[in-house]
Amino acid sequence: MFGMAIHGGAGTLPRADMSAEAERRYRAGLQEAIDAGFAVLEEGGTSVDAVTRAVMLLEDNPVFNAAKGAVFTLDGRNELDASIMDGSTLKAGAVCGVTRIRNPVTLARAVMEKSPHVMLAGVGAEEFASTQGFSFVPPSYFHTPERWRQLERIRGGDAGLSALTISHIGTVGAVALDIHGGLAAATSTGGMTGKRYQRIGDSPIIGAGTYADNRSCAVSATGHGEVFIRTVVAHDICSRMRFGGRDIGTAVREVVLEELPPLGGEGGVIAIDARGEIVIEFNSQGMFRASRRQGELAQIGIYA
Repeated sequence: MFGMAIHGGAGTLPRADMSAEAERRYRAGLQEAIDAGFAVLEEGGTSVDAVTRAVMLLEDNPVFNAAKGAVFTLDGRNELDASIMDGSTLKAGAVCGVTRIRNPVTLARAVMEKSPHVMLAGVGAEEFASTQGFSFVPPSYFHTPERWRQLERIRGGDAGLSALTISHIGTVGAVALDIHGGLAAATSTGGMTGKRYQRIGDSPIIGAGTYADNRSCAVSATGHGEVFIRTVVAHDICSRMRFGGRDIGTAVREVVLEELPPLGGEGGVIAIDARGEIVIEFNSQGMFRASRRQGELAQIGIYA
């Protein structure tokens, strides 16, 4: 059995604010990414290859808050974070605060595979990218009109708009199980609209936004990063399975529906275990998501 799941963020998604055209774009983006990642698995590729491929397509799609469609910092910059983990080896790589890398997930993977480190930041991460032959894009590549309008509304003190309600909607991630029994997870984000001080959320932090261990499961999270860091969401789910004897569904529900809400941790996770069981859970109004297992058709959803 092999399979995978992807997400494009979770949060406050009022149905009244979702036009038919916007929904079509989101669904098309999710379909393209799940199809591409699943094709890697069908061809016998690794879970690491599958999650990399799926996340790259989501990063290239401007409707999501990652790379091309990343949100802006308060001073009008795009600072990108990403991470990846191989459940077979427990190797992991992450980058944060990069500004010129078209697909941050690929640089995170290079950190995992080509360096002795786990996380590199900012200028140092881009210096490493240069040594690995990465090409750079200008900061303007990441600029999209919709994200700029969101920043302007935040700067203008729009009482009806919160950085938290518009930012983690769009963070992207993927989890996969391959035919070799290998699990992997990856997550990528532009962070929080209007963030300052080079703020870093949970997405590039191994154990918080991303974790994979063949002995339990692979998890990618999206939500209120500060809370997800404090509760080490992804690792907690894996630990509840490995040490607490929970099945994947129970572990995910305990964390997302019981641990996070009292702390204001809105969001959700996608997870897959070593048997190919996929669980997607969120405590918000909606979550952009898709999943597919061997012998089955893709399932795509936005609302509960």
